[in-house]
Amino acid sequence: MKEPFIADLAKYENQAITGFFAVSVKGVRSKKDGSRYFSMTLADRTGQVEAVMWETADSGEFDAGDIVKLRGQLGRYKDKFQISVERIRAATREEFELGDFVPQTERNVDELWAELNVYVESFTDPHLKALLRAFLDDAEFAAAFREAPAAKSMHHAWIGGLLEHVVSLLGICNLAAKHYAVHRDLLLTGAILHDIGKLEELRWGTSFDYTIEGTLLGHITIGIGMIEKKIVALPDFPSTLRVLVEHVVLSHHGKYEFGSPKLPMIPEAVLLNFLDDMDAKMQTLQNEFARNVSAGRPADEMTEWVRSMERPLLNTAAFLGKSKNG
Repeated sequence: MKEPFIADLAKYENQAITGFFAVSVKGVRSKKDGSRYFSMTLADRTGQVEAVMWETADSGEFDAGDIVKLRGQLGRYKDKFQISVERIRAATREEFELGDFVPQTERNVDELWAELNVYVESFTDPHLKALLRAFLDDAEFAAAFREAPAAKSMHHAWIGGLLEHVVSLLGICNLAAKHYAVHRDLLLTGAILHDIGKLEELRWGTSFDYTIEGTLLGHITIGIGMIEKKIVALPDFPSTLRVLVEHVVLSHHGKYEFGSPKLPMIPEAVLLNFLDDMDAKMQTLQNEFARNVSAGRPADEMTEWVRSMERPLLNTAAFLGKSKNG
């Protein structure tokens, strides 16, 4: 079993460590004397840590995206953990398990998939059910959907993250549909299909990145193309329903400046936009709280500035727990 994991680095502060890590970022920079040094971001499935290698003579060949074995000293720089690397080389495939390095959902994927299918089977609209079955019964689509991250680096950015996000979103959409008496099946269809373009927008392995198609077109455009292909194979699918399904997907980012081709103009689209954003933000909060701790900061103190939310954050559970125990 791999050790140390990044989440456990606090136990090794000011100690020498030897271990395996994925290289998320590798920068080659110059010192004042013209010699080079490496600035790196290392990762495993529990988080990330910065690293620097001042003397590169003892480094083997390695690139961003590789799994490496290194020896170094764990310390702090600007109040964050940093590994000062002494030796480093690319690991051989026999030396590591990929699952130790790629962030992945903590949920059981089979259970998530079953939960998703239960929602679809509860539909009363036969056309929307048929459309979703056309996707979920497609073996290639299903395999990718069960594995894909929901983003490169933001919310649910891990293997199985898209499926986890969709199932979470289905739960709150189901509640909202009852509360506001909207078209439940249309709202839930939007929850399932809104990000399917990410299956082709993103590529994943030891790291996550955008495909050329994803960079040029984006997941909304790609997703609409995927939906239209399935609907063509469903000759009885109503044209009015097609327009609504596509509008919900097209408008789910909510604003033009957020990459939404259209603004939400129907109740189901408005709800999906806000609920999708809420689920993403709540997951971001949990990510930042975990990152705060893995960086060696107290859990009951404010995080550093979170760029995606334009503010620092506070874990109320930890904060109130300190107050109660204090």
